[in-house]
Amino acid sequence: MIKVAKFGGSSVADANQFKKVRDIVKSDTERRFVVVSAAGKRASGDNKITDLLLLVNAHIQYGVDCTSLLATIEERFLEIAKELDLKFPVADEFARLVDSLDGATPEYVVSRGEWFTGQLMAEYLGMPFVDAADVIVFHHDGSVDMERTQTRLREAVVHNGGSFLLPGFYGSTVDGQVKLFTRGGGDISGAILARCIDAGLYENWTDVSGFLAADPRIIENPRAIHRITFEEMRELSYMGASVLQEEAIFPVREVNIPIQIKNTNAPDDFGTIIRETASEHAVEHLITGIAGKKDFVGIYMQKAHMSNEVGCVRRALSILERYGVSVEHIPTGVDTFSIVVNGEDVKDSIYSIVADIQNELNPDSINVLPGLSLISVVGRNMSKRVGTSGQIFGALGEAGINIRMITQSSQEISIIVGVQNEDFEKAIKVIYDNFGHSKVTRDH
Repeated sequence: MIKVAKFGGSSVADANQFKKVRDIVKSDTERRFVVVSAAGKRASGDNKITDLLLLVNAHIQYGVDCTSLLATIEERFLEIAKELDLKFPVADEFARLVDSLDGATPEYVVSRGEWFTGQLMAEYLGMPFVDAADVIVFHHDGSVDMERTQTRLREAVVHNGGSFLLPGFYGSTVDGQVKLFTRGGGDISGAILARCIDAGLYENWTDVSGFLAADPRIIENPRAIHRITFEEMRELSYMGASVLQEEAIFPVREVNIPIQIKNTNAPDDFGTIIRETASEHAVEHLITGIAGKKDFVGIYMQKAHMSNEVGCVRRALSILERYGVSVEHIPTGVDTFSIVVNGEDVKDSIYSIVADIQNELNPDSINVLPGLSLISVVGRNMSKRVGTSGQIFGALGEAGINIRMITQSSQEISIIVGVQNEDFEKAIKVIYDNFGHSKVTRDH
């Protein structure tokens, strides 16, 4: 099986982290392709190379001298090269970069963090270096030209003997202009490489041992999630869980390549496997994970015989569309419905929205419910245990928590409850304490 191993900024922050990466790569001959981010923070209070290069761009834009800033960046790479006895000419290449700054695009400047890190890591690992600008091809609208990219990456595989290192985060347009992904784009680069070369596994190495079943700032020592489906991860990510961004998932999900999140500092930890289908293990946790967000707003409407009035909900939604507001949920009753939106999205327009709804729908009553928190309880196995929803609601009720909203996904893998902001942390603790470690037996 071919493995693509992507290492994030914390994994390549200094020479010591470089040594950990080499041990990981050399320990498994299937790790034939490596993707690296730019060197990240070495400790709390330190700076990421990418952030420093963004600051260089700001200095250039406003005509401020950035000599000392550039020296700081160069010194980071010189320290790594010196400690590891690498021969790559950091000083000469950095001098060329400095000389080119006047005519360089901001995206080119920022991409040099990955370029320098990649050059050093490639030498240290004894792997060929393939410049992402030569193989990752962007359309001018910012999307990736997957057909051209796949062709170039497969040619690079053949040309470099079936193994190479690729810097993440950037590529180039068809006319050769360096183009960046969004922040976190190294993960996207790794996913694209895994897809284009038909890898069996995409490893994403970072500074945590996979995903946790709940926010550790709320739950003390939450259990790790060892196995999760793409759909479950999407649900948790949408509700604020710190997971991979969607752009880093879709390239491999579409061709059913699993992702494994691993810890560079604890490589023996299992981490988290993300795949399209459920685990084949006989016993699994009832709840995969819990995530939530605060500060939503509910707009509650009641109108007699609303169920007989065609287009009522559509008209309400069209009003929100005029204001550019995205709708989170629409709980409904016979003659009532609520529209839940992000409070930040309506902070300047809520009264205008309510006035327009009043004028155009003429409801019998309309109320705004601020300070609403949404908590998503996610688990592919919840549908296998009868009464799970009722048990969750019962536990919250026994804890004195008032549920303001309930909705369940059509796939039956998530239950979303709305509570007041002041009950947010308490509700998560109640759910986790009662169900976080519960298990179910899978049918075979």
